[in-house]
Amino acid sequence: MSLELIKKIRQITGAGMVDVKKALEEAGGNEEQAIDILRKAGSKIAAKKADRVASEGVFALAKNDKSIAVVSVNCETDFVARNEDFVATVNSFAAKLLELGAADFEAWANNEITNTLIVKIGENLRLGSFAILDGENIGSYLHSNKKVVGVAILKGGDQTLANDIAMHIAASAPKYLKPEEVETEVLNHEKEIYAEQLKAEGKPEAMLEKIMQGKVEKFYTEVCLIKQMFIKDDKKSIEKLLAENNASLEKFAYYSL
Repeated sequence: MSLELIKKIRQITGAGMVDVKKALEEAGGNEEQAIDILRKAGSKIAAKKADRVASEGVFALAKNDKSIAVVSVNCETDFVARNEDFVATVNSFAAKLLELGAADFEAWANNEITNTLIVKIGENLRLGSFAILDGENIGSYLHSNKKVVGVAILKGGDQTLANDIAMHIAASAPKYLKPEEVETEVLNHEKEIYAEQLKAEGKPEAMLEKIMQGKVEKFYTEVCLIKQMFIKDDKKSIEKLLAENNASLEKFAYYSL
């Protein structure tokens, strides 16, 4: 049982030296069998850790000319989330998603997490959000803490505009693209709250409709992307910014941990 072989298997599996030695002893010195033993042990470790909360983690992006892949992997501690190897691994997951497509990615990722990463890292890990978005002009923004992502898909405009709007999305967390997308029950709920507020304030009956409309418009500026004021120019809405650049916003995505 050579030290070189132990080091090699440690690099492949991420397992500790004692575990590698035990696996090699059990496998009679056979490298492939030892790796299988460690992978199986990884599955057992995964099962033991599965009930531990994985509330930390990071996002990663991978992009080509017409698509962007977004992936997050959750872990237990911020210490792991900030680890360069963990971040690099999640980056490789994003590239793999772009390569495989969403339909085949989930099974691959869960297998990789269960059989390799958990035994290597020693924490409960789980696959978080993942998606592929397509479009003509794709803008993206990943916050420096890698916990917030904004994606903007434009028709027209340029890359700078798309990236600026993606950054705005990451900062402003819109729920809808435009007012027409707000569900009736959501809007009615807001109106009920406003009605109670106006009643408590004793506003004149003749003014209620106008005040209500103003509150609804304010609500739209909070939750609808095109109605929000651009973070780089708070006197200009996203809607106006797009018009000035002969662009339209086809879709967007906001993700956070």
